[in-house]
Amino acid sequence: MQSVIERIKAGALWDFHGGIHPPENKQQSSLSPVVQAGLPPELIIPVRQHAGLAGELLVKVGDKVKKGQPLTAFERGRFVPVHASSSGVISAIGQHTVAHPSGLSDLCITLIPDGEDAWCERQSQPDYWNLDRVSLLERIQGAGIAGLGGAVFPTHSKLDGHGQLTEILIINGLECEPYITTDDRLMQEYADEILEGIRVLKHLLKPKLCLIGIEDNKPAAAKALRQQISEEDILVREVPTKYPSGGAKQTIELLTGRQVPKGGRAVDIGIMVLNVATVFAIKRAIVDGEPLIERIVTLTGDAFKQPGNAWVRLGTPVRWLLGRFDLQPEPGQRVIMGGPMMGFTLPHAMVPVVKATNCLLAPTRAELPPPEPEQSCIRCSACADACPATLLPQELYWYSRAKEYDKAEQLNLFDCIECGACAWVCPSQIPLVQYYKIAKDDIREAREEAEKAERARLRFEAKQARFERDKAAREARHAEAAAQRRQAMTAATGEDPVAAALARLKAKQEATPGEGAPDNAAMAAAREARKQEALARRAAKAAELEASAPMTEPAPSQESDPKKAAIAAALARAKAKKAAQAAGDQGADDSTAVPIASSQAPSEPIAESAPEVDPKKAAIAAAIARAKAKKADQGADDSTAAPIASSQAPSEPIAESAPEVDPKKAAIAAAIARAKAKKAAQASGDQVADDSTAAPIASSQAPSESIAESSPEVDPKKAAIAAAIARAKAKKAAQAAGEQGADDSTAAPIASSEAPSEPIAESTPELDPKKAAIAAAIARAKAKKAAQAAGDQGADDSTAAPIASSEAPSEPIAESAPEVDPKKAAIAAAVAKAKARKAAEAKEAPAAQLCAETAPGAETSAPELDPKKAAIAAAVAKAKARKAALAGATTDNETVSPADSKRDT
Repeated sequence: MQSVIERIKAGALWDFHGGIHPPENKQQSSLSPVVQAGLPPELIIPVRQHAGLAGELLVKVGDKVKKGQPLTAFERGRFVPVHASSSGVISAIGQHTVAHPSGLSDLCITLIPDGEDAWCERQSQPDYWNLDRVSLLERIQGAGIAGLGGAVFPTHSKLDGHGQLTEILIINGLECEPYITTDDRLMQEYADEILEGIRVLKHLLKPKLCLIGIEDNKPAAAKALRQQISEEDILVREVPTKYPSGGAKQTIELLTGRQVPKGGRAVDIGIMVLNVATVFAIKRAIVDGEPLIERIVTLTGDAFKQPGNAWVRLGTPVRWLLGRFDLQPEPGQRVIMGGPMMGFTLPHAMVPVVKATNCLLAPTRAELPPPEPEQSCIRCSACADACPATLLPQELYWYSRAKEYDKAEQLNLFDCIECGACAWVCPSQIPLVQYYKIAKDDIREAREEAEKAERARLRFEAKQARFERDKAAREARHAEAAAQRRQAMTAATGEDPVAAALARLKAKQEATPGEGAPDNAAMAAAREARKQEALARRAAKAAELEASAPMTEPAPSQESDPKKAAIAAALARAKAKKAAQAAGDQGADDSTAVPIASSQAPSEPIAESAPEVDPKKAAIAAAIARAKAKKADQGADDSTAAPIASSQAPSEPIAESAPEVDPKKAAIAAAIARAKAKKAAQASGDQVADDSTAAPIASSQAPSESIAESSPEVDPKKAAIAAAIARAKAKKAAQAAGEQGADDSTAAPIASSEAPSEPIAESTPELDPKKAAIAAAIARAKAKKAAQAAGDQGADDSTAAPIASSEAPSEPIAESAPEVDPKKAAIAAAVAKAKARKAAEAKEAPAAQLCAETAPGAETSAPELDPKKAAIAAAVAKAKARKAALAGATTDNETVSPADSKRDT
């Protein structure tokens, strides 16, 4: 640094990047001396006139104040007070428009001068060298001094420098802004006071060199200063005129050749820069004890009749000042606070003069035309060439306009000094500086919000920490109190109460283990039982399906609809039976009836092995076929009916293409046909049938009947219940017939031989359960009555025995039926007993009725009955039969009569 000082003393000068040379227009005001503007009738004093926070108010409305009296308080930091510009009374405190580009309002104090202009008590200190650094800084802050070059930064904060040493003190008197001549006139007229202020600063900062920078367009000011200088370490340096050489960074570079780092300050490189007006204010504050209450303001522009410079009290309304200096406004007259490069147009003339007001420019339209419309950037780079801060104004403009402030900050937006050189050279008339100002304000606002949020977070965390501390202290107190109580109880009872309570709890838990937890064993067992029951039902259903499936190889099915195929097969079987019955007149041998019937069984499954069909439709079709076959048998000769009917089975699968029948109508028709056939058989009971022939016929009919009924999978519960009912009814009928003198040894086999056909017949596919049950019940009830009536005819015991015994092996199948509702079974048994007694009393019916029962279709030509009535009658009969079967299931060792073996065929 010593070499730099030596070079400066040798007269070395430097230059900075960019810069422009706009018209100066300084001669209008620089040639006339500074005058007093006078005391206005009203003073509007904003409480914040610096870059920082405003202090607290020290006055209220109605207070009388003296000239120079503080109106706001100040604290450590960037607080700068304001003072009364004259003596008077505070008339109002409120919001008022202030001198700011935004045109916003701020808190202002309205003072009505009393005309006395009386000073308050002043503390002058001519021997300032006896004051220490802290005292000097406090006096400077108390005087309300801020940077009067335009930045209005608190001077005491700037001089403090955070303990950094100042080697070079630069007094900025360049005043490069066009039109403005306040510093020029101040240096010309008050050079001695400026030098006295420099000496105060030398005592405060103790620099090695002091430089006064002046542009070469102010020779009178430079001459006046040189005449007042007597020290060797105070030098006056005249630099070439170039805008903006008055900027702090540019001044440093011009006079010392050093550059302030990006984002840094001049004090970081040991240099302090102060404006000459600020130095003058420091002298008045320290030496004279006068606070900053007035300053020199340049009033210039062609609209003024007498442009010049004047001492203006802070708070003076601009409107009054313009009238005081004979402003001759034109329509739409503009008033600019500041110069044409860095100033701003006032929103109206009732704005007060503040510490930053150095010029009031009132140009005419011819002198300073309004800005032209903004056009698109042509990327000419003229702004970058003119920028004294070596920035990229065009890119800053793009990012500021797009509000991409992070990128603008990366391009050192805050290094912009807002000199306006870029906008002055822009051929597109883009107000670049305005974009930069808006971007800076937005960024500052965002930072303030972030700081507020951070402070709120810190307060919240401190509050939470305080709560935690209070909670911990409270818990500690409670624990201490509990320990004291525990000790007291231990001392009183001789044992630890906590340990005793724990021991009692443990003993209680051991005495009732698992009492606390709910016992779900029963529920789990019930759930497992239900699961096993469901699995058993599934297994039973699968076993029943396998048992009912034919053992022979199924015939290949056609690639057609399985439902239609099954119905067609059933119709074909029915037609074949009718044809065989019609051919029975040819006189078939009775001895061949049983083999024929038995030979029918193997071929029957072939027809039933068709692809899986609808169970309901298939069962209905089978019922229709059986009804028609019975009707045909009744019309044929009794001696040949059985072999012919049984020989029809092999041909049933032939007719596969029969048309589809309505299932409900077919089921109803089948039930009606069975009922009519039984009535016809009872009516023809007077004809004595051959017992030896009747038995084979009845037994041969069972296999064919079962084959016709062995349709696809049936509900196993229903099949088992039906079988149990059949056995019970057979037993009761046998008991009733025992009174007729039948041989018990032969009666049992007859009843047991009936079993094989029962489960097979009941294993029909799932019909409408109610209708099928009704039809079956009607048929069984009528069969019982006919058999009981035929008991008096003295059937041949020797013939009945082998027939019954031949059917015994299939009885166990029915025994595996599931349990039946006991109440219903009891009722059915009672009904069956009553009917059996009535049938036994009717002994006059011939024995041939037994054979007639097995030959269905006696009344083939009878007209169809009402389907609803027939279904209801069948339901009644089925219910009674079930009740009788349940009642008879309790006697396992009882025997049945031969007459009961005919009831289900």
